[in-house]
Amino acid sequence: MWHRSASFILDNQQQQRDDAVAAAAAKPESRLLSPTTTTRTSSMASTLQTQNPNPNISAYYQTRAAHHGVVTSDWLAQAQAAVGRHPDDIPLENSSSSSFKAGDLGKPFSVIDEFNNWRKQPDLAEAVAAIRALASVIRSSEATTMMELEIELKKASDSLKSWDTTSISLTAGCDLFMRYVTRTSALEYEDFNSAKSRLIERAEKFGEISYKARKIIAMLSQDFIFDGCTILVHGFSRVVLEVLKTAAQNKKLFRVLCTEGRPDRTGLRLSNELAKLDVPVKLLIDSAVAYSMDEVDMVFVGADGVVESGGIINMMGTYQIALVAHSMNKPVYVAAESYKFARLYPLDQKDMAPALRPIDFGVPIPSKVEVETSARDYTPPQYLTLLFTDLGVLTPSVVSDELIQLYL
Repeated sequence: MWHRSASFILDNQQQQRDDAVAAAAAKPESRLLSPTTTTRTSSMASTLQTQNPNPNISAYYQTRAAHHGVVTSDWLAQAQAAVGRHPDDIPLENSSSSSFKAGDLGKPFSVIDEFNNWRKQPDLAEAVAAIRALASVIRSSEATTMMELEIELKKASDSLKSWDTTSISLTAGCDLFMRYVTRTSALEYEDFNSAKSRLIERAEKFGEISYKARKIIAMLSQDFIFDGCTILVHGFSRVVLEVLKTAAQNKKLFRVLCTEGRPDRTGLRLSNELAKLDVPVKLLIDSAVAYSMDEVDMVFVGADGVVESGGIINMMGTYQIALVAHSMNKPVYVAAESYKFARLYPLDQKDMAPALRPIDFGVPIPSKVEVETSARDYTPPQYLTLLFTDLGVLTPSVVSDELIQLYL
């Protein structure tokens, strides 16, 4: 297990970060829209439904094409020093405006509506959208006691988790938010307003940490990407894209083999994004992984969830890629944010809630033919080399220790 400080990696880039912070301060306008602004200007986009439009198919996969911790003071200081205040950062405070404006119009506050407003931002992870929606619950609450506020926050969290019960990161993000925000001496304050202010402060801090997690992971992984290497990736992962984008910006020379990612072809999207960065990329059909593995120096995958054993739950096909890589002594690296750490312990492929997705084979399928529609598989920890997280670079065997501290 290596805990490489994110601020250590970026020491030689301090001057560039300071310049970026100064530029951001000089231009207060953010090119990313707040949920309120996004709501006003989203007439060309279809409005997201309050309820899951098709309960038979995972909501995650219905919207994937479109959207595709131990939070100690020491780690928080490292993370903030490493990432700094980036011009692209979305201030969490902006969400409060949408909540209060909705109330001003006589419309009752809805955590699902707030969640969907945040989800309209394509670069924002679903779990981070939930975290920021829960922060808005605290701001807009009319509770007069801490008990009432805690009950209201718990109901909002349960409502978000029930919106898509198959989303591991959504459930884990809500659980971690509740643990981090409510685990404070503010609950013992006699002054309710002071206690509520403390909760809002912690909620905003947790949201900022979660939003910056992707950048921190990209920084931590750079020492493992060397010039001339060939990287195999599977499907589309925003955190893996951030890792490769950072490597390209650091002028590293590498090429990428990208699986097609059938049946939703998310690999095509990733290959298009890499082509825009002028990264040499080669598209593979999924069944060509073993055929091409001898060209590969390392495998990089994302994760829908990281479980207690140190294994991961991810897009269908990850398990077989890890098996092939392991048999040919190729390292398999996982990039995953800490809000995807879930209190789950699957024993086999069937020991988890299925996330279904439609499959189009291009030809009619006889009614007597059964079709496997599960969207993800479980990769055991013995086939993984390292996990790059915003908590540090971890071996799979250390994940259970981190989970204990996260949920303690």
